Amino acid sequence: MTTDTTNLRLDGLDTHRFRIRVRTVLMVGQVLSGIGMGSTLSVGALLATDLSGSAGWSGMAATLSTLGAAMAALPLANLAKAKGRSWSLAAGAWVATAGASLAVVATVTRAFPVLLVALAMIGVGTAVNLQARFAATDVSPAAHRATDLSLVVWATTVGAVSGPNLIGPGNAFGVWLGLPALAGPFVITAAAQVAASLIYRFGLQPDPLAVSARWASAGKTEAEKPEGNDRPVSRRTAFVAISLSHATMVAVMAMTPVHLVDHGASLVIVGFTISLHIAGMYALSPIFGMMADRIGRIPTVLVGQVLLAMSLLATALGSEVEGWVIVGLILLGLGWSAATVAGSTLLTESTPREMRTRVQGFSDVVMSGSGALGGALSGVVLLMVGYDGLSFVAMGLVVAIVARIVWAEWRGTQVAHS
Repeated sequence: MTTDTTNLRLDGLDTHRFRIRVRTVLMVGQVLSGIGMGSTLSVGALLATDLSGSAGWSGMAATLSTLGAAMAALPLANLAKAKGRSWSLAAGAWVATAGASLAVVATVTRAFPVLLVALAMIGVGTAVNLQARFAATDVSPAAHRATDLSLVVWATTVGAVSGPNLIGPGNAFGVWLGLPALAGPFVITAAAQVAASLIYRFGLQPDPLAVSARWASAGKTEAEKPEGNDRPVSRRTAFVAISLSHATMVAVMAMTPVHLVDHGASLVIVGFTISLHIAGMYALSPIFGMMADRIGRIPTVLVGQVLLAMSLLATALGSEVEGWVIVGLILLGLGWSAATVAGSTLLTESTPREMRTRVQGFSDVVMSGSGALGGALSGVVLLMVGYDGLSFVAMGLVVAIVARIVWAEWRGTQVAHS
């Protein structure tokens, strides 16, 4: 028999206040981490070009950052299971701090190989951001789980918007410190990551993962309430929804600046389009969290697929019109947000507690890997069939997600009647 712990005192804790504190700490950590990460990819691309002497290496900033996030996801998940969320999130921030410091060294010594290592280490900060959204669900009741997760995702908006605007002040700060151009933003990244690590390490006390385990062992936590009758089926559906939605988003987003510039758009239009896309990804995530809590995880994932489909139709049929491309990118971000928030919540509650951190870490590996693969292949597809063709190819991923959900729902019905 389980008990709703929304307004109880357990382990000497006021559960409601404890949940608010955990969520607040995670949100503050996301803001700090986002401020540090926001300018890193742009500056990293410029620095890679400068140190290597070739613009062909500019894409390595995003590639190595994604690779660093993918490589760190499982180790951080295992550390969370062994030591708790506070140690795991703080450790990831420490690695990102070391990476930012190493990037400053690479800039001063003009050592390109050192920069590549530094960019991969900085990417570990992205793995922390991804794990933080799962940490938000550790002590959440089922009725508010998606909302709590979405609020942590929303906090990324602050860093995503403000981070790139710190490139100029960061450069000025670096010059004031006597550092070469482009080194300053990495100093800000290191400082922000240090602050985030302290927030995570000391703010998440007692550790939410440990508290959650104690509540569960005492039978004093609310039932998980996964959707569907077959947990493994729901878990696999969540994997498919998260990874393929992410691949769809990255593939189209990555090629949009190239397409717009090739068709005469100014860099101002390109920057405006990507900013609106990022806002779509994060700014409205609480709406999708509340939707997932009220109408269900699977229906919200389907809402995300409808938004992604509308996005791809806009970018395919309106590929020659800047306005339609901008609309498409906004819808692309919104579809990603709905699918990621609802899919991540479904993944968490359809996984047994003893397996949860590892499964969450594996999901982040698959998510990052899918995004990297989607981004890598999108350039080839763009050359072969154009931007509109890329959009239609990406539509196949949306169809695959919907087909998986239909099959899973049919499977659940069959199990229920057997």
